[in-house]
Amino acid sequence: MTASPTQGHKATIVVVDDDALITLNMVDQLSDLGYTALEAFSGREALAILEARSDVDVLVTDFSMPGMSGVELAEAALALYPRLNVLLTTGYAELPEGIACTLPRLEKPFREDELQAKIEELLGAVPS
Repeated sequence: MTASPTQGHKATIVVVDDDALITLNMVDQLSDLGYTALEAFSGREALAILEARSDVDVLVTDFSMPGMSGVELAEAALALYPRLNVLLTTGYAELPEGIACTLPRLEKPFREDELQAKIEELLGAVPS
C-alpha cells in the first residue's frame, strides 16, 4: 500500500458502507474527482478487496455497520497495511461510549468538497 499518490497518479480509494446508496454516491463523487473508487458493502467485502489489491491508498468506511464496525474494519485493514490511510464517516457527533478511536473522521452528511478536502489531507496534498 502506498501512503501517498505518485506523480500523475490519482489515489485508489475503497469506500465501504452498508447503505448501498451512500456507497454508490460516494464512489461516484470520488470518480468525478478523478480518483479510482472501489465499492464495498460490508467490512468483509472491503477486506477481501484489500487482500486482493496492493494499490489502495485510502479506506473510507462508515462507523456503524452490521457484523463489523468501521473501527473494527480499520483495525483489520491496518494490521494488513500499517501505512494505509483510513477515514471514518459517521452520523454520530460522538462515537458511542467505550469506543476509543483516533482515526480521522468526517461527519455525515457531508458535501463533496468536504470529502475531497479530507482525502487530500490524508494524502498529504494539503496542509492539515
